[in-house]
Amino acid sequence: MTTRLIRRATLAVALAALSSTAAMGQASVSGGSPARTETDWLQDLTSRITLNGYAQAGWSYQDPNGQKQNAYNLKRTLLWAKARITDRWSFLFMHDFSSVVQEFYTDYRVSNDNALSVRLGQFKHSYSMENPLSPTQLELIDVYSQAVLYLAGEGPDPLNGVNYGRDMGLMVYGDLLQNHLHYELALMSGQGINRKDQNNQKDFIAKLEVRPFDGLRIVGSGYLGTGCAVGTAAWNPNIKVGDNYKRNRYSVGAEYKSTPYTGSKYKEARPLSIRAEWLGGEDGEVGSRGGYITTAIPVVDALDIVASGETFDRNTSVEGWDQTNLTVGLQYWYYKKCRLQLQYTRCLCGENISTKDYNWIQAQVQVAF
Repeated sequence: MTTRLIRRATLAVALAALSSTAAMGQASVSGGSPARTETDWLQDLTSRITLNGYAQAGWSYQDPNGQKQNAYNLKRTLLWAKARITDRWSFLFMHDFSSVVQEFYTDYRVSNDNALSVRLGQFKHSYSMENPLSPTQLELIDVYSQAVLYLAGEGPDPLNGVNYGRDMGLMVYGDLLQNHLHYELALMSGQGINRKDQNNQKDFIAKLEVRPFDGLRIVGSGYLGTGCAVGTAAWNPNIKVGDNYKRNRYSVGAEYKSTPYTGSKYKEARPLSIRAEWLGGEDGEVGSRGGYITTAIPVVDALDIVASGETFDRNTSVEGWDQTNLTVGLQYWYYKKCRLQLQYTRCLCGENISTKDYNWIQAQVQVAF
């Protein structure tokens, strides 16, 4: 499936190049200067396409169940291109070279202002505050909280599989009331990335974000859907591979960011931030819930203190499937979007997660442009 998607993207780029070349040739025939036309075409092309990317790699030590694990890792190597076709219409393609094709979608702004836009394709869905955010923006080396990782489909839910919080579908979104109100409504496949839907039901996601004043946002989101299991879960044994099952979620949270700290020549927009969210869901008859509070505090120059407390229970009706993580660490912005991170986490676990509480030490370097 991934190979097919890459071929399609390559074909689309080739067709766009051919169309532009034909237009340039037509301008030349009409009496324009070929050299001038070619220069104008190249300038127009480069002004409409932007390339971005990042890589995150590091080291991790942990000892769950008394078993020591010590390893280097390369978590993400992403590159994406965004093409601005017109002032209203754009296209994005993203690939993770350590994984699979992540996103490919087109946006079209319907209204003259930002009140109504449409997105079609494969993209990060709207459920929760954290899921739509880039890992380059988040404070934790493990990126999202346990509750978001599980409930948004980032990977720890074997029934849903590894989808990196992404899905295929259609979304309308916009900003109202002078940007004090943001909404997102989406109809998604529900099967995740690079997969054909395995049932006829589509999943509905809604998000409402209120911004009463600069720096504060209050967010609620909901997910109503039907999953088709691609694996089995020990904490939810009644759902078998291929079964259709109820897959609903909710979340409510808030985030505050202060006026950006300007004491460093790097990381220009670097405010004090604090974000908290409570989430819950149902998979079949099994309920799960959890939440987090995370903060990043600029200290001196390009150095931040990071702290987080989070908890998640995979099965609220059975003992032993809960875990609480307490994290403290430092991050240093050595150049614009590039940083070094060091964090210590104490993991307090139910007996089905680990036979005893354990330690987790992580270090990571991030390079981004």
